[in-house]
Amino acid sequence: MKVFGSSGTRGVANEALTPTFVLRVAKAAGTAWGADRVAIARDTRVTGEMLADAAAAGLTSVGVDVDRLGRVPTPGAQAYAEHEGVPAMMITASHNPAEYNGVKLVGDDGVELAVPDLERVEDIFLGETFEPATWDEVGRSTRVEDAADRYVDRVLDVVDRETIADADLTVALDPGHGAGALTSPEFFRRLGCRVVTVNAQPDGHFPGRDPEPVPENLGDLGDLVRATDADVGIAHDGDADRAIFYDETGEYVEGDATLAALAAAELGPGDVTVSAVNVSQRFVDVAEETGARLELTPIGSTNIITRVRELLADGEDVPLAGEGNGGIFFPDYHIARDGAYTAARFLELLADAPVSEVVAPYGGYHNVRRNVEYETEAERTAMLAAAEGRAENADAELDTKDGFRLDYGDAWVLARPSGTEPLVRVYAEAHDAARAADLADGMYEALLDAKESA
Repeated sequence: MKVFGSSGTRGVANEALTPTFVLRVAKAAGTAWGADRVAIARDTRVTGEMLADAAAAGLTSVGVDVDRLGRVPTPGAQAYAEHEGVPAMMITASHNPAEYNGVKLVGDDGVELAVPDLERVEDIFLGETFEPATWDEVGRSTRVEDAADRYVDRVLDVVDRETIADADLTVALDPGHGAGALTSPEFFRRLGCRVVTVNAQPDGHFPGRDPEPVPENLGDLGDLVRATDADVGIAHDGDADRAIFYDETGEYVEGDATLAALAAAELGPGDVTVSAVNVSQRFVDVAEETGARLELTPIGSTNIITRVRELLADGEDVPLAGEGNGGIFFPDYHIARDGAYTAARFLELLADAPVSEVVAPYGGYHNVRRNVEYETEAERTAMLAAAEGRAENADAELDTKDGFRLDYGDAWVLARPSGTEPLVRVYAEAHDAARAADLADGMYEALLDAKESA
């Protein structure tokens, strides 16, 4: 797909991602959906209102009425879409830096569009085969004031509030100035937790930290856990569809360990689970131990959603799917990543043991990640050619579903182009920290050399 990547479409706002571009996406989506109403929501980015206005103009121009939800987490917009039976456009760049924005398209079942549906929208976009309304049939906009409150109520209704409340937990929360700042503090308080916060003011400049919930951005959360003697730290990305955790000592918990712990509690013989090609061996081990079948897709929520829906249509049981970045699906609840729901399910595990004990069985692995930026298509092409050359010469099992994953048995390394940023990403994992670093550094240096020679 040329327009939609692994999780919607994103770019630097007012440069690559202009109001005109978003208006055209909205016209294409409105034409493809043929719906009477569509919801529009946004995260806290400073360009969100501008781009939501453009989306509303595009939709109303093809005769669609618009429900304007305002600032809501992506799972909140999805919950609204499902409840009302209307498609939705979410204006968000998720974990990307403040200057970015983007668009996610959600069907009337509250699920992000699968690849075939996105391709239909994309064909209309590229061919400009919009279906504009006549002057007297254009759509109208209506503001919806309670979408965030309705979302919180929905999640509270489907988690084990009694178990969580009885655990008497103190939650240190870092919503990162994103959409979760509007919902998660109240959500965890209503679960019966004592809540302390950092970066909890909604602010699209993201003054306290960048939106991506990775260790280098979350030092304040670790400090808050230690200072308040909290039982757990929870961080969201910009649109709050992901949750990352800190343990009771203020130490970062690898997202892969969290995914494995939740999977161990959910999966059983005969189940199917889905992850991406950067899957941790932790998750592979849990699938094998529980008797579940693991299927891998290219990286990105769109690809995982597409495969989960196919499996469910075939009558398979898929209790859990997701990636180690904190984006986890519980399809029996909803085929959507939901940071608040994921966090609540993790809090349920803390009724019997502290965080460090819950994730202890899934330790012993070391992960290294590197990014190489590029400015031109020639640099990108040269780096991918270098990754392919390294793969061809390696004594490892090669997987090319998404980039080049080399599995050495005791460790693996993956190089792939980002679907949302001008980056080639390198991932490596091994039991030995030095082994993981060597694999990542070797691939990283090969990419750098190729970039400089391009």
